[in-house]
Amino acid sequence: MTSGGYDPNQNPQGGYGQPYPQGQPQYGQQPQYGQQPQYGQDPYGQQQYGQQQPQYGQQPQYGQDPYGQQQPQYGQQPQYAQQPQYNQDPYGQQQYPQQQGYGAGGFGGAQPGELWPRFAARLIDGLIVGIPAGILLLFVGAALGGGFVADIVTTALSGLAALGYFVGMETTQGTTLGKKILGLRVVAPGGAAKIDPVTSLKRNVFLAANVVYCLGSLIAFGLGIYIAITIEQDPNKQGWHDKFAGGTQVVKG
Repeated sequence: MTSGGYDPNQNPQGGYGQPYPQGQPQYGQQPQYGQQPQYGQDPYGQQQYGQQQPQYGQQPQYGQDPYGQQQPQYGQQPQYAQQPQYNQDPYGQQQYPQQQGYGAGGFGGAQPGELWPRFAARLIDGLIVGIPAGILLLFVGAALGGGFVADIVTTALSGLAALGYFVGMETTQGTTLGKKILGLRVVAPGGAAKIDPVTSLKRNVFLAANVVYCLGSLIAFGLGIYIAITIEQDPNKQGWHDKFAGGTQVVKG
């Protein structure tokens, strides 16, 4: 016992100056040399909490994260941002092919014929059928003695000749001479190479107005203007007469 001082032997259970438990270093004291603290354990005896750590000296397996997260195997791409497949929406909605625009609206992928080449083909066909028919009708009119009756007959024959020319050429050749010169052809509904006589007759029915004397030519001219307007406004260049015939189309080639 010491006088005026504190004897640690008198209070071995606690109080100021209580010794640390056996096996743990005192505050400010480093662990003994040669004794390593376990990995994940505080050197002062406090256990760390949170993620589970591997034991000290133990290497994580290949492909395994040291904190427990699985790593991609060798040669396998990580699925961080998987690219959507073609024509598949990244949100899982199926995509559909868009409608083809102008320029691919012909049957079999052919390009539709433009208005002005078709108009020029009509002019050529008009000359081809009109000149021989006109010469022939001069003899018919002379045989009938001329006059009003002869004019009615020759007008009707002229209209029938033009109608017969277009129907005959389209059903046998799939085109007319004027269209062939300009690289155009007539395609039947559904893409058939040639059209039948009934369909061709419907397509050229406006020419039948020419059989009517005097007023017939004006009616045919007005229908021709209307057909030109509908051709220009239609994305597939199908005029009123094409749709009336069930869906015929003039294409290039």
